[in-house]
Amino acid sequence: MVAGLAGNVIKTASDEFMLSKKLSKRSFRSTAAGVWVSKEKEATNVNGQLLGLLFDFGLGSIGGIGTTYLLSKTGRDHVIPKGVLAGITVGSTITALLSVFPNNKVKPKDAASNLAYMFSHALYGITTTALVAKMGHASLFDPKPLNNYLQPTEYTSEEIRDTAALRQSQERESAMYH
Repeated sequence: MVAGLAGNVIKTASDEFMLSKKLSKRSFRSTAAGVWVSKEKEATNVNGQLLGLLFDFGLGSIGGIGTTYLLSKTGRDHVIPKGVLAGITVGSTITALLSVFPNNKVKPKDAASNLAYMFSHALYGITTTALVAKMGHASLFDPKPLNNYLQPTEYTSEEIRDTAALRQSQERESAMYH
């Protein structure tokens, strides 16, 4: 969730940049708020923007959970391609879902806005994936046994930690007697 929230900060900054350069006509906040309110004016006022921001960051944290699951199954390598794929997939799915609501009066209909969204979602994915790969607990990436009968060929992070602790304890005991 934390990685998803951090990725969403980068996505929101990119979205603001795209809006300031007129590369996009609608912010993520306005599009998200448009699902819950009935008028465009409500989606673009302060309360609507706050509603949209909360909704957007909630969806970003859920995307972080999905990204963590993806990396736990496929490994920590190739962060950039996996991040771009995850970000665009999550973002496109969310944008498509938000756009199909019939009462959403703020959905972007132009190609430039949607391309800007995809670029921002790619940045979200790269950031989220990099954070999960770098800061994720080692147990998320442990190898799974091939079957229930054979022992794994690689140690899990807990076994490595326990082995290191045992070795340190034995070295201390050995040093005390010599």
